[in-house]
Amino acid sequence: MTGMTAQQCLEAHHRRPPDEWLIGFARALRAAGLHVTADRERTFLVAVSQVGLGERRGVYWAGRATLTSSPADVERYDQVFTAWFTGRPMETTHTVPPTVRPPVRQAALDDDAASGAGPETEDDLLRARASGQEVLRQRDVAALDRAERAQLARMFERLHPLAPHRPARRHVPRRTGPVNGPATLREQLRRVGEPGPVRHHRRGVRTRRVVLLIDVSGSMSAYADSLLRLAHRFVQAAPTTEVFTMGTRLTHVTRALRERDPDRALVAAGAVVPDWSGGTRLGDALAAFLDRWGRRGMARGAVVVLFSDGWERTGPEVLGEQMRRLRALAHRVVWVNPHRGKAGYQPIQQGIVAALPHVDDFVAGHSFATFEELIEVIAHA
Repeated sequence: MTGMTAQQCLEAHHRRPPDEWLIGFARALRAAGLHVTADRERTFLVAVSQVGLGERRGVYWAGRATLTSSPADVERYDQVFTAWFTGRPMETTHTVPPTVRPPVRQAALDDDAASGAGPETEDDLLRARASGQEVLRQRDVAALDRAERAQLARMFERLHPLAPHRPARRHVPRRTGPVNGPATLREQLRRVGEPGPVRHHRRGVRTRRVVLLIDVSGSMSAYADSLLRLAHRFVQAAPTTEVFTMGTRLTHVTRALRERDPDRALVAAGAVVPDWSGGTRLGDALAAFLDRWGRRGMARGAVVVLFSDGWERTGPEVLGEQMRRLRALAHRVVWVNPHRGKAGYQPIQQGIVAALPHVDDFVAGHSFATFEELIEVIAHA
């Protein structure tokens, strides 16, 4: 084909980013009367990424395949395309469109690729981003380098934890459900005996408290940053979440994690935790939690999640007794072990052996994928 390519055309218009100019074209079609939705805009961007911006014909057919609804739209589509791209008519109404490979998942467009030399074509870039994101999701966070940790930190922003719910004591009005006798009777009296609508109600729900107890001892130091970022997402999503760190002592860090920016929140938490990468006294720390906060109501009916590998400096009998006390108060107890999902792991540590009889869910917690699974476990607890 002769004339400017689609890529050259895009660069000629004030050097705007290609995605911005392509979305502008889709919205120009919407202004011209075509039914172009946000989903079609995204599909159009994916289709163009497959055919490439170097061929005007490919961009034309990518848009025609994704942004038109019927043959009646073709004429207006051609007019807008001609006006938007260089002003030269596109006489391809009877031309067979080029073959377009199946689009990659849209999630590949939403995140940055890992640092380093990137692929040469946009198609390769999208595929590399998708595969790189998936590989990073499955990687053990303790084995990541600095660049990979920075990318993982951005991925945490995509997590949206949901707090579990519990039945409330009070009932709330509903259009269906059990008949609300008193409300129905009051309605009849208000109408002076005339028949009126029957009132219904159902039992309401309340957010159940989530308590996160994070081991920050030496054996867990490689996971502490990621676990605190996960805790930050819980605190931001559910105000009833409480977070403590456990090492040689117990530290309440919920207030620090209420800072909206995650990096500032972690700095604030680090400033109040005195026992980073020290020893482990899980039994004593859990006893301090139960004596000071748990029995007063924080653990009562809550979902309590412990993040630890189970290495205990003191005798396991203390930890077993405190876990028994915790299980009697909590609605559900979840133990997250970073070694749980690794091949060949056996729960033989004395602390784990003492705690497991009092644990409802024993899950892995070493990768971003396992963090996503943990969120589901907590939401349905």
